Amino acid sequence: MAGAKMARPGKFPALRRGAAANYTRSMQPAEASGGILLGQATPKHRLGDVARWFAANLIAERERWALWVPVFVGAGIGIYFWLTVEPPLWLGAFAAAVTIVAAVTAVRSQRLVPPAVAAAAIALGFAAVQFQAWWVAAPILERRIGPVAIEGRLVAVDPLPEGTRLILEPRQIGRLDAAHRPARIRVRLRHDPDGLVPGEWLRLKAVLLPPPAPAMPGAYDFQRRAYFDRLGGVGFAVGAPERIAAPPGLGASRWRSLVEAVRAAVTARIRAALPEPTGAIAAALITGATHAIPPEDAGAFRDAGLAHILVIAGLHMGMVATAAFFALRAGLALIPAIALNHPTKKWAAGLALLVTFLYLLLSGATVPSRRAFAMTGLVLLGVLVDRLSLSARAIAYAALAVMLLTPESAAGPSFQMSFAAVAGLIAFYEAMRGKLGEWHSHAGKLRRAGLYLLGIAFTTVITTVATMPFTIYHFNRFPLYSVAANAMAVPITGFWIMPWALVACLLMPFGAEALALKPMGWGIDAVAAIAHAVTSWPGAVLTVPSMPPEALILLSLGGLWLCIWTRRWRWLGLAPIAAGYAALALVRPPDILVAGDAALVAVRAADGSYLLSTARHAKLAEETWTRRTAAETGPAWPASGVSADGSLSCDALGCLYRARGRTVALIRDGAALTEDCGRVDLVVSPVAAHRACRGPVVIDRIDTWLRGGHAVRLDADRLRIDTVGDWRGVRPWAPPPERAARKDHSATAGATGGPPEAPAGEASRDGRSGKSGRNRAGNRGERRRRVSRETST
Repeated sequence: MAGAKMARPGKFPALRRGAAANYTRSMQPAEASGGILLGQATPKHRLGDVARWFAANLIAERERWALWVPVFVGAGIGIYFWLTVEPPLWLGAFAAAVTIVAAVTAVRSQRLVPPAVAAAAIALGFAAVQFQAWWVAAPILERRIGPVAIEGRLVAVDPLPEGTRLILEPRQIGRLDAAHRPARIRVRLRHDPDGLVPGEWLRLKAVLLPPPAPAMPGAYDFQRRAYFDRLGGVGFAVGAPERIAAPPGLGASRWRSLVEAVRAAVTARIRAALPEPTGAIAAALITGATHAIPPEDAGAFRDAGLAHILVIAGLHMGMVATAAFFALRAGLALIPAIALNHPTKKWAAGLALLVTFLYLLLSGATVPSRRAFAMTGLVLLGVLVDRLSLSARAIAYAALAVMLLTPESAAGPSFQMSFAAVAGLIAFYEAMRGKLGEWHSHAGKLRRAGLYLLGIAFTTVITTVATMPFTIYHFNRFPLYSVAANAMAVPITGFWIMPWALVACLLMPFGAEALALKPMGWGIDAVAAIAHAVTSWPGAVLTVPSMPPEALILLSLGGLWLCIWTRRWRWLGLAPIAAGYAALALVRPPDILVAGDAALVAVRAADGSYLLSTARHAKLAEETWTRRTAAETGPAWPASGVSADGSLSCDALGCLYRARGRTVALIRDGAALTEDCGRVDLVVSPVAAHRACRGPVVIDRIDTWLRGGHAVRLDADRLRIDTVGDWRGVRPWAPPPERAARKDHSATAGATGGPPEAPAGEASRDGRSGKSGRNRAGNRGERRRRVSRETST
């Protein structure tokens, strides 16, 4: 059985007695190489042959079983976020305890160990994120308030292209009592503050709102992220903040405030030494402060496939660790007493680990930087214990550590894309290690330079392919020329920008950082020029509608199957990958989109663009709708008349939208409800309409108050309506409908636009359109004739 790796009798006695012996007798040469040899077997026997082939491959790759543990932990985290009701707090801990005990007990029966460990890992992930959700729980604002006086401690300062954003831990917010006061708030200032340092105490006036809900079902859930960041309110300041004395007993800054103060000071000095936007990009590379990069430059990096350069991750952490290791080892070698009597290599590794940890703190300890530090730290620890190795186990340990410490991060794009890229690279270079080593050993200087460029191309292609599902799912954009852009930009970043960045950090305590920042800025300008040039090429970016979550799960499982296994059966992972991408062809954008405040409605035109109800609308909702549907924004609804494609006809009271054999009334004035309700399939109204409309399906202000944004798909046999509330369910970060109703009923008219229980049409009859009674009657008559004509066709 050449090439087959069977269980050793001493290690797996149960397998030696049973399953392994059966697999040994039934295996053929084709099975040993990963193929299927079915011969003349009957269909019943073929199924048995396939099962034996599968089991033989599974046993042969038992050394890789441990790599699935982080996958199962991530599955447990995913199950928690998939639920639409919050499970009882004891459930996660109970499940984890039971399954761990079962896994320990299963050691006596070797066959039960893998499923028992898998169940324990799933339960552990579920328990970890459930505990984290309980641990970070803090009050969330229930309605808009302000302007109110706020006093609190400054936690972080985020420079923006225009203005600054502050994160505060409030001690007082107007008259809010402690039970309803958020643990943290985020406030935007119109102007840059004068030298604010985290840890200081401030007083300011601001308008605060609850964190915004997703703009449509399936969109990015900022409320969930804010919940785990303990961010209970967002808003904007009215006037400039004022420094105040710290309350008694609260003046000393904690270590995290000290780190944030250093980050803010370093960011300010970098931006002072370099012109914009070069200074903002340099600050992003050193301190991770990416918010100050102008949108046009950030978009150019993203669309050129160079966004990873702006995010502190493996490239940056690896360069810092490598430079620190070799510089420290060279410095120690210059001291004979140390070099001849002590293990300078291990000393350099230990000191480089400390330098890398300080860089992690300086970078803000984001998910990519934590992953990069974990893997870099494993390499340096390997030097300390004389085991230098970077393998799939290293990324598995790093993923496990990140998920157990911050389990909520596993649901975000940063975690998913970061680990997908590194997993793909490790799997590729594990498979190609021998061939690449042979090419390198027989290459001259010129050929080695070519191999380096080839390595950049390989790396770019692999990371692009590995992260493509998550790029499509989260961002709906795919850069087509990323290989060319990275081939030009990565060498500049690795050999010029990052070394000067490290020198700048070393010179900063002496006030001489400008000596290194200037040449660093030259490299940044070159990379930025590459990004803008590549994005100007025709067809540089492919926009794709968001795939369903089920497709992302299939793609992830297929990719993991390819990366974790090493035998030929790994190619079975292509099947779920193909199925996942095929699901994109089944994606159908909504025909109608309604914002959470019912103030903005969009309908899909014949050319695929969206026609918006008003030119004055929420930019966030518009951007989310068009990005997730890969559509453009068309003109606003006509005040009176018919749209260019004929699907929308409007008058002063509202519009009628016809698509897929359905007619939808889009109400502008409540007076239109009586006329339209009996003649259409769906009514979308910005005022309460359920009492006035008994026949058709109704989406009114009450529905959006309770369930958030709506997405409607029209079919000949049914209307499919998805809502943000139904998609998220009732979770700690998503209040139940009863609470939403209570908070909105208690909101002031100026903040909410009127009570939701206002009778249909009453709020808009009193002069909303400014027309006389005679004109209104004419509009109603014309509208009645148009409704009858269109619904009868």
